Amino acid sequence: MFTGIVESISALDPSPETGTTLTISTPTFLLSDAHLGDSISINGTCLTITAFTPSTFTVGVSPETLRRTNLGRLSPSSPVNLERAVAASGMRMGGHFVQGHVDTVATIADVRDDGEARVIRLKPRDKGVLRYVVEKGYVALDGASLTVTQVEDGEDGWWEVMLISYTQGKVVTSGKGVGEEVNVEVDMVGKYVEKSVRGYFEGEGGGGMLEAMVGRMVEEKMRR
Repeated sequence: MFTGIVESISALDPSPETGTTLTISTPTFLLSDAHLGDSISINGTCLTITAFTPSTFTVGVSPETLRRTNLGRLSPSSPVNLERAVAASGMRMGGHFVQGHVDTVATIADVRDDGEARVIRLKPRDKGVLRYVVEKGYVALDGASLTVTQVEDGEDGWWEVMLISYTQGKVVTSGKGVGEEVNVEVDMVGKYVEKSVRGYFEGEGGGGMLEAMVGRMVEEKMRR
């Protein structure tokens, strides 16, 4: 589990890769408590550390991961967002719950400045994810937790995010241009709500949460 608060922008090691592993050079602090088998988010993709030194680490990458994410299209020395898994010892939850399970990739359709902020418009490869993207909701782009500022549904649908000047220097997405891809993970809460509602109306017993919510609303209305 991750928060979507990027800890470091690091670079792929320029040495040749096998196609099923990635080696990344990173600041020492990021590996200070590392162990073999730990999870780490690379551009929003949860991967397992298979080897590490004081300044580099290696992860295994499956063919499915290469197909579903932008990792297979990275070149040597490409910058990537990194975040360690959430620790249970009092860490603040600054972003939102991010699993590191990429839903799809999105192509940057437009980039424009709004004062000191940067607005990025994205069109997803899988249009089905648009039903989970809502204005003022969360979305993880290359692992960074960002707030959606505008959404357009439909076959040619898109959404926009706005990066303040501070964030622009902390995530790789701000350095990308029109036509480049970003990894997308939508907010998991929307998926659970959808499944609960569908189960309720299809009579599959999945409406417990929905029934509780409706019941609470009715009770509050009756008390007024």
